Amino acid sequence: SSGINAEYGQAAKGNFPEALKNYSNDIYHAALDNGPRHVKTSGGYFHMANVFFRKGATEVAHNIYTEVVSIWNKLLRSVVKMEDPTPESALNSFAEKSDDQAEALDEAQEAEAIQMLHAIYDLQQSNSGYGASNMVVLLHTLALLHCHLLGYVKAQELTSEALKCAKEADLQMDLASIQQLNSYLTAKAC
Repeated sequence: SSGINAEYGQAAKGNFPEALKNYSNDIYHAALDNGPRHVKTSGGYFHMANVFFRKGATEVAHNIYTEVVSIWNKLLRSVVKMEDPTPESALNSFAEKSDDQAEALDEAQEAEAIQMLHAIYDLQQSNSGYGASNMVVLLHTLALLHCHLLGYVKAQELTSEALKCAKEADLQMDLASIQQLNSYLTAKAC
């Protein structure tokens, strides 16, 4: 929206309080319309996290980025189905999405997810303060996104990286969904 551009201008000028106020208003209104944990609210959170990051409040920024990733992870888990379409419906489900799932993400949301999640990844991959468990969830979310976009080889690389990260950090977290996705993608990528 044009409001986002004006808010970005406020942040770019270093007027962080005004930018944060504007993003807070955007989040509030998006949350009223869609709920606080909806992808339509995640953009406001993402931009707010960027402001906190630029202000030097990195811990706050990391917490908000983690929330953005969590929102997308939840949606993408519901959208990505790890099953092959049945032959008689193969033409109808070319992208492996049923009619009700096809509308779960439109092209603008896909573009927004790509931009936000990759920006968070670029920012966090060299940042030990982000935490290994957060990185594993981020990598899983990126893998789900690439799987949704039919980028199976990239998605498989991301799941492998997530599992490697979890192993290296000796994380005690449930990795079953990541392992299942990795197995599915290994078969798809061949």
